[in-house]
Amino acid sequence: MSGSRPQQDLALIKELEKALDSCALELSPVDEVWPNLYIGNVAIAQNRGGLRKLGITHVLNAAHSKQGSLGDQEYYGSSVVYWGVPAEDSDHFDLSQHFKPAADFIHKALKSKDGKVLVHCIMGISRSATLVLAFLMLRRRLSLADAVNHVIQSRAIYPNRNFLSLLLHLDQQLASKRNMCALF
Repeated sequence: MSGSRPQQDLALIKELEKALDSCALELSPVDEVWPNLYIGNVAIAQNRGGLRKLGITHVLNAAHSKQGSLGDQEYYGSSVVYWGVPAEDSDHFDLSQHFKPAADFIHKALKSKDGKVLVHCIMGISRSATLVLAFLMLRRRLSLADAVNHVIQSRAIYPNRNFLSLLLHLDQQLASKRNMCALF
């Protein structure tokens, strides 16, 4: 019986990957995936003029201090609020430790006057997408499947299996909390 949970999780991850594979969009430098919330790549994040055009007020760098990913508060000056997450796009990095702080950063930014947030990593498909999905689950109360289906309407994303597993665990925790609240 103890082996059934990982098998169930793998089946759910494969369903999520099937949904991600169904996205027919081409990868672009930046896309709005929720009102005033954008996922992009490192090139757009390092294009201060492009960010100004988009009206970006906050940048969450999910590849902070990684090779090829410049960015800190000094780089953006006073025009943008910066926050960096030194995440690795790997099968062992625990990105879940950053889910709540990242969701809180995005939520606070979107609530600020004219707040527009860019969440980026190197390519804008795995780390940044994972943090945006966690935000949609934690702050907008979407299920993981609903969050994925919403985002892939606007952007091609593909979180790695490790990140999908962490998101699935979060989804299960949130569903359990919702069920507990429904009992009271």
